[in-house]
Amino acid sequence: MNKNTNEPKITDEKKEKSKRMKRMRGMFGSLFPQKYDFVGMLVEQAENTVTGMEAYIAWVNQDIPIPPDNLIKIGGELDVLRYTLEARLMEAFSTPFSRQDIYTLSRNIDYVMDYAVEIAREMYAFDVNPDEHIRAMSLSLLYGTRYVVEGTRYLGMEKAGVEVSIRNGRMHIHAIEDTYIACMADLFKTDDVMDAMKKREIYYLLRNAGKALSVTLDIIHKSVVGQA
Repeated sequence: MNKNTNEPKITDEKKEKSKRMKRMRGMFGSLFPQKYDFVGMLVEQAENTVTGMEAYIAWVNQDIPIPPDNLIKIGGELDVLRYTLEARLMEAFSTPFSRQDIYTLSRNIDYVMDYAVEIAREMYAFDVNPDEHIRAMSLSLLYGTRYVVEGTRYLGMEKAGVEVSIRNGRMHIHAIEDTYIACMADLFKTDDVMDAMKKREIYYLLRNAGKALSVTLDIIHKSVVGQA
């Protein structure tokens, strides 16, 4: 009986501690207002990444392969956005959520485009023609990245909207994994060893891009849980 009597007291103490912490965060937020709009910078980076991924899809779907110089240029421009965010993160006293999460989120958004650029470079250098699996995983990356933009826009505004964006984005990550398994199964059945080696490299990079996308969505989810 004593144990049951004490349980509500412990719960009440935790609730009161949580309230005190929120009041303290509010007080420090008033004393040291945020200098930079980090959510806005993350949204800008994600939006530009979608633009880059759309250019990558157009490159994959072209009839005659051309050097991916434009994709390399876009990747460089996205790096500048990330470097700017990182520099301001070092200067800022307060941030809307964990600065480590902001850094990791920005870094993994950048990884998605980095992988797309590397995939295009290797496909051109290795003379790999895009097949249905490459196109399918590439489209899943684009769609998943669009949900990263959507989820980032909702940060600090609408928790339910973030949750929906994360669920939808994860559907495309699962699609990448499913396609990867299917394409590798097909690859093991081919007699063309050289073609199999080249395509395996491309498939693997696409899968890694999906993993970077997964980390991105996980960080967005974590930031929402932390703000609850």
